[in-house]
Amino acid sequence: MMLLVILQVKAWLADEKDVRLGDWKAADIEILNTFQLLSAKPVVYLVNMTEKDYQRKKNKFLPKIHAWVQEHGGEPIIPFSGVFERNLADMEPADAAKYCEENKVQSALPKIIKTGFSAINLIYFFTAGPDEVKCWQIRRQSKAPQAAGAIHTDFERGFICAEVMKFEDLKELGSESAVKAAGKYRQEGKTYVVQDGDIIFFKFNVSGGGKK
Repeated sequence: MMLLVILQVKAWLADEKDVRLGDWKAADIEILNTFQLLSAKPVVYLVNMTEKDYQRKKNKFLPKIHAWVQEHGGEPIIPFSGVFERNLADMEPADAAKYCEENKVQSALPKIIKTGFSAINLIYFFTAGPDEVKCWQIRRQSKAPQAAGAIHTDFERGFICAEVMKFEDLKELGSESAVKAAGKYRQEGKTYVVQDGDIIFFKFNVSGGGKK
């Protein structure tokens, strides 16, 4: 099996194609992952522009870059300006927000982060308590018990259920009680596939312990 995959990779590379663009089976991917091949890794293209070009959303090289990328896998392209991001980071939050509003421009960092997460097949969910709000990263398509295990193995081992609401609903409605009143706070079981941006309260029970 391994030899067959190696021969397929060799033929693919001989045609000057990146491994990540191949149509590989799940078993093939397991083998490929052991080799840590550079051309098998996900790609996001970040195009660093001048601050002026970024703000006016124009650059003479972008159409050529876009055409090349489309011919070589079609991965995401994100224009940004390192100078703009640095200047924005040096401002007070209120000043930065005002500057962006007045100039009709936004930081590219949120898009870079979200696109990067997507490219490596990760999503995030939140947990919250009286003293802490925390963001956790898990593989896309992970089920609730596996997400609980990202916090602690006991959470996964003694998983009972997950109480879930979406960040967008909490942001729109303003409070957990309002989300519940709107019928958007729900209880999910072991087969629930965690969604990007879920806020989750896990209930679990292990030997000698109680519910959390």
